[in-house]
This record gives sequence, C-alpha cells and structure tokens, in this order.
Amino acid sequence: MPIVQVNMMSGRTAQQKEALIREVTEAVMDAIAAPRENVTVIIHELPEEAWGVGGLSAAKQGR
Repeated sequence: MPIVQVNMMSGRTAQQKEALIREVTEAVMDAIAAPRENVTVIIHELPEEAWGVGGLSAAKQGR
C-alpha cells in the first residue's frame, strides 16, 4: 500500500488540494500499477513562519 506524503506551505484552496490528491494518486497508479484504493496521499500543511529557506522563514521572505 503506497503512502505519499506532501509537505507544503498552507494557503492552497480545497480544490487545489483535491487536484493534488487526484494527480498524485494517478501518478502512483501509472508508475507502479498500484490499485487506486491502495494509494494514500497525506498533505502536511505548515505556516510560512515554520518553513525555512536559505536561513530565513518563508514569511520573512514574503513567500
């Protein structure tokens, strides 16, 4: 049973997250012939101040 975890900054819409889940599921099915019902996608959303890039939080960088 494949489990895919996606880490991303918060702020996406419910529709965007649904699209991500759908497309990741399709990619896993195509790549390893996994049945749809066995593919799990977990989205971890983090606030900008908890996401660091280049030594600064994404919030400080205006991301």
